[in-house]
Amino acid sequence: MEAYKQEFIEFMVDSNVLKFGEFTLKSGRKSPFFMNAGAYVTGSQLKKLGEYYAKAIHDKYGDDFDVLFGPAYKGIPLSVVTAIAFSELYGKEIRYCSDRKEEKDHGADKGSFLGSNLKDGDRVVMIEDVTTSGKSMEETVPKVRGAADVEIVGLMVSLDRMEVGKGGVKCALEEVHDLYGFETNAIVTMEEVIEHLYNREYKGKVIIDDELKASIDAYYAQYGAR
Repeated sequence: MEAYKQEFIEFMVDSNVLKFGEFTLKSGRKSPFFMNAGAYVTGSQLKKLGEYYAKAIHDKYGDDFDVLFGPAYKGIPLSVVTAIAFSELYGKEIRYCSDRKEEKDHGADKGSFLGSNLKDGDRVVMIEDVTTSGKSMEETVPKVRGAADVEIVGLMVSLDRMEVGKGGVKCALEEVHDLYGFETNAIVTMEEVIEHLYNREYKGKVIIDDELKASIDAYYAQYGAR
């Protein structure tokens, strides 16, 4: 596993973004783990987060793209901090764009989008925190493709939960790939999280012990992608 992935897993834990216990998800599933990107709140956290996204995007997609698109609301800061990090790490100026939940009908920046306008020929990388069901892409992809004649290069999320999407067989990222035809990737997968943390002491504590591992295994027996 790449060093930046190991660092990112520990960063999620340190930032209280990745939690373990019992959580009821929006889908109604009861999960032994939960990821909340809204817990990244400080300047240093957001700076590091953008760098991890930039490294993963550069690793998977290179720098041959023009726009980072982050769906509202959590995707807005993600696209901004990653665009900054991409400039600093790789010297490439990438524009950011996000959609609005409510269209603005006044001012110089009225319309459905924040940041840069999408233009014909733009190559776009989508950026999200986590994709559990792929539902957000149902709303976002038509918006992006309807705004201009763009090519969506791929999607990058921070964590692949590796559980079935709406179809009940494949994981949500695979469903998005099959439905829309672009690549989907994550900075880390839950498999990598478990590999790195299981029965390993981190800052004086074993985060994933045998009992929690059993709960995670039981969850994946029910909801894991096949």
